[in-house]
Amino acid sequence: MGRVGAFCLVLHSHLPWLAHHGRWPVGEEWLYQAWAHAYLPVLDVVRRLAAEGRRDLLTLGVTPVLAAQLDDPHSLRGVHDWLGGWLLRAHGAAPRLPALAAREHRLATGALQVFERDWRHGASPLLRGLADAGAIELLGGPATHPFAPLLLPEVRTFALETGLVDTAIRLGARPAGIWAPECGYGPGMEHEYAAAGVRRFLVDGPALHGDTALARPVGTSDVLAFGRDLDVTYRVWSPRSGYPGGRDYRDFHTFDHPSGLKPARVTGRGVEPEHKRPYDPDRAAAAVARDAADFVSVVRERLLEVRERLGRPGLTVAAFDTELFGHWWHEGPAWLEAVLRALPAAGVHVTTLRGAVDAGLVGEPVEVPPSSWGSGKDWRVWAGDQVTDLVALNEGVQKALLDATGRPAGATRDPVRDALAQQALLALSSDWAFMVSKDSAAGYARDRAHGHAERVEELAGLLAAGQERPAAHLVAGWGAMDSVFGHVDARLLGSPRITHR
Repeated sequence: MGRVGAFCLVLHSHLPWLAHHGRWPVGEEWLYQAWAHAYLPVLDVVRRLAAEGRRDLLTLGVTPVLAAQLDDPHSLRGVHDWLGGWLLRAHGAAPRLPALAAREHRLATGALQVFERDWRHGASPLLRGLADAGAIELLGGPATHPFAPLLLPEVRTFALETGLVDTAIRLGARPAGIWAPECGYGPGMEHEYAAAGVRRFLVDGPALHGDTALARPVGTSDVLAFGRDLDVTYRVWSPRSGYPGGRDYRDFHTFDHPSGLKPARVTGRGVEPEHKRPYDPDRAAAAVARDAADFVSVVRERLLEVRERLGRPGLTVAAFDTELFGHWWHEGPAWLEAVLRALPAAGVHVTTLRGAVDAGLVGEPVEVPPSSWGSGKDWRVWAGDQVTDLVALNEGVQKALLDATGRPAGATRDPVRDALAQQALLALSSDWAFMVSKDSAAGYARDRAHGHAERVEELAGLLAAGQERPAAHLVAGWGAMDSVFGHVDARLLGSPRITHR
């Protein structure tokens, strides 16, 4: 069967709001759930397929602040303990729920084996090995996932440079592609990307006017924008529907409260937890096979339509948060493996963003409007009426950061100003505005944003007054575990490479 076109799966791992509130890391339960149920099984799927000689399976981004957590010794000990606790919870449920307990025992035992074999030294060795083997393409991005279009150019460039440096240190190579946080774009950012060595980035499909069949140079640059094909992506997960909501899949929200295990299947929309039917692995496996076959058919038909329209092969890009596969959607890793195995047999070339460029799947230049993948595909989630206070807060954080760190490049590295920069980058995370706009733990989000901003204000005030020793004492009082990671170098803000762009 001849190839009908190329399919690129892009996954983005991003849970930075789970840490850095008091002693770092906290929010372990959410982090460890995602680690156990998404990161371990997804990368194990890739590892097994790579062992069969398969290459260019998917493109993967890991937000640098999350990469730090996945390499941190405290987190590594913690998730290992959590996996053991999962096993004990399964055993404790055996007298009441023997079938569920037996299944969870097998899952927890398997997760412990995968962790002890592949993860004991952190995520970076595993990711680097898969990348060096050609199984995945690794993306970079700004350090702490800010909504970049709303940042001052100097701060935006600093955040990106910090993230790219961190990824290069962890993985041995500076990324040439990025997942732009929230797919946020503003005109002119492509030139900043080019200056940073970024050659490709992701936008949402409407930013390319819905024509996502080829990568496109942006404006007069040679930086390529890849657009999410929403017709394909939304088949899996959209704001309203998708495979994970199928009645036979395990329900994420229904718990056996004594054990914390999840005993029910979705059953149907609007069904109350107490009325949901017991989870049936055989029914779920049949649903995986059915939905994988449907997705392969959708991708193939899409690529046939593209080839007929263009008169040449094209591509389709489906992009998701990694946490969907296994964490939110229990059967997601099994579905992912089924799809990656079936697509080549259907004549679809599975590749990465880099591989699509190498295959010549590049079209004509395009002007990209201000855009995101949020509601309305514009900036309203991060700059709308609900978050005007956070927009103003971020403006003050950026001004304080620039005022306090504007020393010439090449000066001795200053851990106090590095700490100031770390706190500023955390205050500028896009998650706080997103959570407020979506009314998802809005109070917590505002507390976090203001907490980091207050640290920036207090520390910047001491530095402005020449109070270097009290500033150092203040940072020391925050505690070593409250540092994000060691690759935030505030000297970059004073470098001509950043300030004179």
